[in-house]
Amino acid sequence: MPSRPRLSPLSAALASIFAALLASPAQSQTLNELYESARGFDATYQGARAQYDASIARAAQAKAGILPAVGLTAGVTRSDLDIETLTGAGRGTTTPRDFNTQNVGINATQPLYRPANWATYEQGKRQADIAQAVLTIAEQDLIVRVSQAYFDVLASQDSLALVRAQKVAVAEQLASAKRNFEVGTSTITDSREAQARYDLVIAQEIAAENDLQVKKVVLDQLVGRPGSVPVPLRVPVVLPTAMPADINAWVTQADEVHPAIQQARLGLDVAGLEVEKAKAGHKPTLDANLGYNVTRNPTGTSTSTVGTRINAATVGVTFNLPLFAGFATENRIKETLALEDQSRSVLDGTKRSVAQATRAAYLGLVSGAGQVKALEAAEASSQSALDANRLGYQVGVRINIDVLNSQSQLFQTKRDLAQARYNVLLGNLKLRQANGTLTIDDMNAINATLASSGSVPAVPPATGPDRNITTPAVTPPSIPVIPPVPVPPFNPPAPTMPTAPVPPVILNPPVR
Repeated sequence: MPSRPRLSPLSAALASIFAALLASPAQSQTLNELYESARGFDATYQGARAQYDASIARAAQAKAGILPAVGLTAGVTRSDLDIETLTGAGRGTTTPRDFNTQNVGINATQPLYRPANWATYEQGKRQADIAQAVLTIAEQDLIVRVSQAYFDVLASQDSLALVRAQKVAVAEQLASAKRNFEVGTSTITDSREAQARYDLVIAQEIAAENDLQVKKVVLDQLVGRPGSVPVPLRVPVVLPTAMPADINAWVTQADEVHPAIQQARLGLDVAGLEVEKAKAGHKPTLDANLGYNVTRNPTGTSTSTVGTRINAATVGVTFNLPLFAGFATENRIKETLALEDQSRSVLDGTKRSVAQATRAAYLGLVSGAGQVKALEAAEASSQSALDANRLGYQVGVRINIDVLNSQSQLFQTKRDLAQARYNVLLGNLKLRQANGTLTIDDMNAINATLASSGSVPAVPPATGPDRNITTPAVTPPSIPVIPPVPVPPFNPPAPTMPTAPVPPVILNPPVR
């Protein structure tokens, strides 16, 4: 009967941890699902939406200056008069006179030539575009914040699972050291070293559990749903990357489409129109007036006892030319010109900041992709070193501390690799945020790297040469791979031996 393959202690530890997680699956949510929840709950984004609505309404008010203004008036007046005769036959007599006056009218004014009003109207259109740019920035920020919180939870879950697996492996090494000491094949030092390492892993497990709870609280508060469980990455992991692989292309694109740069450009246009409004203080205005008014005096007026009704239709043009306003217009022009220069400086500063952020994000993404490849190689090397040290410990050429150090190195490498993968995913989004092209489609590409939604374990299952696990076929997103970071060869010069210094010459003291 063929013997069954025996699991290595590390593989057995990982398998036991992940089997316990698989036994109690939890309903998970994808990145897109949590993002949609955050759109309806996050206070920062909701505030940005309300500000956008207010800005649109404020911009629409500017159109009123070029449209006609129509008003309806109505009134009733009673007059009580005492008419005293000063000359003539009735001199010295007083005659009382009471009458009512009723009026109703409708009047309209249409601006014909008002340069300031037209400049205000153009400002309103640009302010609506500014509001759209500000909302776009808020949406991109929400995508990054949700993704950051999402992958922070996944990274904490991976760290906790690896710490628990390391605890199992160290516990096995501790038991082995105690057995060897009892039979006299090792010293008490091995047991104490293993016990110290086990106690250290217990402390790391407590810290990892606390970190996971904190990261979950942050994610729950952001998306507005308690008990959020992010879907882990698919196995094997396929990382989407950014194209084109040219940093200057990303910077050029940012200068054209970044919403912050668009906002600054529109702000410069608004400042230029404010200058036009100030200059309009020297220009005339021309308005067209149209009205129809009815005035009724049923008992006459102060000069007549006959009831009257007056129907008056009026059409006219009003011309106004300002001549002198105490130098207010000249100083207003100087003020707006200075503010226009300020807006131009803001635009230049925004362009520089966006270009710098885009370059930094691109270099960070390329560096992160190179780190992932390097850590994958380091993981394989650390596993080989652990196997070699464990075998050497069994045959007596290695000591217990060598095995413990190899275990710590392997688990640290696994944690660093998991974190590096999450950093690449986030870096892909942050690069597009830096150059202003981040959209929901970019988050969908990240969402495609996750496992199937639904009932899935909180931590991705472990795979290895000792486990016969069939992973589902993964369709990678249609994004080319970032080229690896070139590493120059390490060729240190040969050491040179220093030459001995020349011995000092001791002079004889003068003889007296």
